[in-house]
Amino acid sequence: MKAAITKILTEELAAIRLRLNEAEETLRAIRDGEVDAVMGTGKKGGQVFTLAGAEHAYRMLIEAMHEGALTLTTDIIILYANQCFARMVKCRLEQVAGGSFHRFLSAADADALRVHLKQATRSGVKIQLLLHACDGSKMPVQISIRSLAKKGAKKVIIGMVVTDLTELRRTEEMLRALTHHVVKVQEAERGQVALELHDNITQLLCAILVRSQTLADQLSTHDGPAQQEALKLRALLGHTAEEVECITRNLRPGVLELLGLDAVLRTTSAEFTARTGVVITLTGVALTARLPADTELALYRIFQEALKNVEKHARARQVSVHLAQQGNTAQLLIKDDGVGFNSERQPSKGKGSHRLGLLGMRERAAYVGGTLTIKSLRRSGTEIEVRVLLSPANPTIN
Repeated sequence: MKAAITKILTEELAAIRLRLNEAEETLRAIRDGEVDAVMGTGKKGGQVFTLAGAEHAYRMLIEAMHEGALTLTTDIIILYANQCFARMVKCRLEQVAGGSFHRFLSAADADALRVHLKQATRSGVKIQLLLHACDGSKMPVQISIRSLAKKGAKKVIIGMVVTDLTELRRTEEMLRALTHHVVKVQEAERGQVALELHDNITQLLCAILVRSQTLADQLSTHDGPAQQEALKLRALLGHTAEEVECITRNLRPGVLELLGLDAVLRTTSAEFTARTGVVITLTGVALTARLPADTELALYRIFQEALKNVEKHARARQVSVHLAQQGNTAQLLIKDDGVGFNSERQPSKGKGSHRLGLLGMRERAAYVGGTLTIKSLRRSGTEIEVRVLLSPANPTIN
């Protein structure tokens, strides 16, 4: 009796395995585009389900892609996914199809995707987010979304192409690390040049200035032309010494190191106004505590670059500067009433150095963990805002 039951169970198990193999082979044929229709049995008996777009060449192309490809319903149920997407989320392909795409996203990313899906048309939209794989790992991706609805069709199908950004992000991080290293080396070189200018060139110029004054004093009034030339030489040497001292301060701002960011902003603003005639209004700069040294230097360099752009490009008459700290965030806001530019457009040939300066400002902000936002329109001036998140250990400034 026991042997008979075992034989029956063995035969049933073999039959189940055979049916499973047939089902898996059918699924493989559907995925590979070898089948255009499937006969199924439902409540109404046998039915033929056609596979829209099941052209063999098209399916082979999708499967050969190095990017994830999916089709979804409007409620984010996955109708089709290629093998590449399955590898991205580290799941078996049969575990992907039929499930919700939201299972691979965080709640915040799912909300953001929902907004973009509403905007999706045949022209498509793009969004970057983190893809959560089945093993718990995360992958940065860019998702291109497009509506695939056919004319006259009742149901809307959403098409997605998922691009792995892991290598791109790694390259960006390497470039940023290289940029940060260049900034450190640049600041060290600036400090060395400033020290040599101050200890050597400035002292030599001061010594020559004293000698020229002595020479002018020794010349009698009878040597009028020679005395006048000596006085002109002394004035020229004095102006040269002042210029060298100004270059030294810009290279290595001693006021910044000794008195802080608010003091150097006032000093630099006064010098800029005296040289260019552009009025600078400072607000919120009476800080009661020092910011971290790296943050102060980054904000000062951004301020320098902003004033350079004002002088070279903006044709502004007034500049307002606001420096403050709210909680653990330091803010520097610089506005001018100049001609402005289209901050959304690509750099033009005539503005190459200008755009390069803006890129440098962004990198300066990123170097200290901050963000830089630029708002500008033609004939509407320019607004530059820098926000830097400080360590919680840094005291709050009111």
